[in-house]
Amino acid sequence: MENFFEKLNASLLDGSMVKMTLSKPVDRNNELRNVYVKPVLLKNNKMFQFVFRYERRDETKNYDAVQTMELIKSLVPEVFQNVSLFTISEDITLLINKKGKPSLVRKPVKEQRTQDLNHDHEKARLIDPTKPWWFLLGLTTREGKVLADMQHKFKQICKYVEIVDGVMKNVKFGDEIHIADMGAGKGYLTFALYEYLTSKYNRRIVMEGVEIRQDLVLKINDIIGKCGLKDFRFVENSIEDYIPGKLDVLIALHACDTATDDAILKGVRNNAKLIICAPCCHKQIRREMEKSGRTDAITRFGIFLERQAAMITDAVRALVMEYCGYKTNVMEFIEMEDTPKNVLLVGKKSDTPVDKVAVSKQINDLFGQYGIGEHYLWRNLWTNHARSVMQ
Repeated sequence: MENFFEKLNASLLDGSMVKMTLSKPVDRNNELRNVYVKPVLLKNNKMFQFVFRYERRDETKNYDAVQTMELIKSLVPEVFQNVSLFTISEDITLLINKKGKPSLVRKPVKEQRTQDLNHDHEKARLIDPTKPWWFLLGLTTREGKVLADMQHKFKQICKYVEIVDGVMKNVKFGDEIHIADMGAGKGYLTFALYEYLTSKYNRRIVMEGVEIRQDLVLKINDIIGKCGLKDFRFVENSIEDYIPGKLDVLIALHACDTATDDAILKGVRNNAKLIICAPCCHKQIRREMEKSGRTDAITRFGIFLERQAAMITDAVRALVMEYCGYKTNVMEFIEMEDTPKNVLLVGKKSDTPVDKVAVSKQINDLFGQYGIGEHYLWRNLWTNHARSVMQ
């Protein structure tokens, strides 16, 4: 261990470090998965850039040589068990086994190796801002440079695509993927997903944005036409009244109140392989809880009642999707982290038999516990049309 730290300290001081990687967390549940270190030049001062890679985000910080040494010693071996140090002349790896015993592996570098001191890398983007639709949508200049006041929005868009792509990779699709984006609004996310999928997936992508505001539908279809995009259109309709053709993926982001339920129903009834929803408000269940007059030490406070209503609403939505044969997951919608409305419900169609009695009991137990007379989604699941699908 001391031998490794001596080598590390020497590489920091003599400028021979090329990069370093910390891996294999001691605690497998730790959200911090890796740390990457490289030298950078900031205002003619040599610093060391740390990229802390968490499960769903990255954080970047810069430290001098002394701070770097102190930080690595605090992370190894308490947080990470493996460290790989790459210098100009040598690769040095510190390995710590389950019993805490360290070993050192050293390997000379045969090829010529150089340092990259550039701090401001142009990040590899999932979305290309030079595409003409981004200018027409108002996110970039005509030259393809993201506008200053749209930088955060563009970052959110890229993160959204990354999350949806990660979910879609686990689903088996045919030669065509039919996607409906419910309540698509200004079309930022719809365009982003269409652009990414048509460039990365070796399949025909058929994209339909559903939006009730006529002015937006006309504007977006005009942009689609000007850019010559195929198998892509917006339709003027409400989520409830929309009738899709073939449907593989249903997306509904921040559809207000029971519109999220209408979207989930649309996905279930059309046997979508994947349902992705980011719910917005949860007024219907809050009204039910208030009407019952049943409060406890938590829900008697208005803000906690609102949060509890949100959790119950989305928990029932997830359970209803399970009841309908979907493997469900609830996660944080990280790219919307500056808003509390950042829950993402994901339902993937499964062939595994469902214990509908057990799932139904869980739903009804929640209703009984919180005095809920009805849940919009659970009630509307049992219309004549839905019942024929579910049996």
